[in-house]
Amino acid sequence: MFHKEGHKIILVAFFLCVVLSLTAHFFTENTTVKAVIIITLLVLLALILQFFRNPKRKFTPDTALVLSPVDGKVVVIEEVFEKEYFKDKRLQVSVFMSPINVHVTRYPVGGKVIYSKYHPGKYLVAWHPKSSEENERTTVVVDSEEFGPVLHRQIAGAMAKRIVNYAQEGQEIRQTDDSGFIKFGSRVDVFLPLDTKIEVKLHAKVKGGLTVLASK
Repeated sequence: MFHKEGHKIILVAFFLCVVLSLTAHFFTENTTVKAVIIITLLVLLALILQFFRNPKRKFTPDTALVLSPVDGKVVVIEEVFEKEYFKDKRLQVSVFMSPINVHVTRYPVGGKVIYSKYHPGKYLVAWHPKSSEENERTTVVVDSEEFGPVLHRQIAGAMAKRIVNYAQEGQEIRQTDDSGFIKFGSRVDVFLPLDTKIEVKLHAKVKGGLTVLASK
């Protein structure tokens, strides 16, 4: 039900919720104030639980497809110059995640990890045009059978202060395996060859490991 990145936070939140609720129950005489405190704590706990949820899904890996790495909404589909790794033009597809989305990042393609790098940076809002280059981020490139090198980039947003990246150079990975986790809202960019056929439209809602972003 819940991703491993949230286990400690959930336990701490649950403990604090219990302690503060009991404190309010025994030391607050006003029943209205007591109820407001307890309800607020339960709502906060529910938000934390839903954020770290990791629902079970039946994945069907396909080497001829690029799958969405995360849940969210497509906010960018355009041809860009990718400066960090390729240093040439690529098709960029970006998915924005709100705090209510599942935040597990999955590999959009399978193959061998040939590049993995963390970059410290700013915390501009995730849809800001410069967030892809200036925000805290991790860049991962997987050499796939059908598409060649495919880059996906986790980008922190205004709320996201913690990016977890599991990718290690030289590692053989499968499409839809966990690539990482971004805590509290962000976005993921995917960079593809120019001859790739994009299968989604701008503003489309996508699901990680299930929605097809592109094909050959």
